[in-house]
Amino acid sequence: MRLARLDNAGAVRGASKKGASGEDGGSDSARVPAAPITWHKVQEAEREALCGEFTAWVIRVADMYELTNEQLPHACWWEPGAVVAELTALWTGWESAYGNEEDAAAGPYLWHDAWSRGIERIGRMWLGECTNGYHQQKSRTVWGTDPAYRKKITEAGPPGVGVGPQRE
Repeated sequence: MRLARLDNAGAVRGASKKGASGEDGGSDSARVPAAPITWHKVQEAEREALCGEFTAWVIRVADMYELTNEQLPHACWWEPGAVVAELTALWTGWESAYGNEEDAAAGPYLWHDAWSRGIERIGRMWLGECTNGYHQQKSRTVWGTDPAYRKKITEAGPPGVGVGPQRE
């Protein structure tokens, strides 16, 4: 039943479903709570309100679970894309666990299990580079922006067939 509601309402927030209209007279951009969010697909008109909801939720759970800077970087949690993706998944999971009367009673328990694993992953994603109160960019190479790098890989041939210690 819940899946039917998600399907009928244009399931993914930010990805409009042609012909979907809100039963409450809303526009095509009406979203169902707990629907997955793909931030780069969220329409400008919806972004500010959705970001406000998301931010309020992150602040509320950070205080409720007494998160430390080692668990979630207070100064910049909204900047690392992987952290935002993990928190977004936790948020929509929370909406599903606590906002759906039709779900099994195990929903909140399962959400807490996901929360525990998610917060652990977040701590590894940003590697504590922002614990001193300001955002510090990771020292890393961005893989997808260098055409020469992509060309080098494709010209090398299929992965795993090159010469190496295992091939000799």
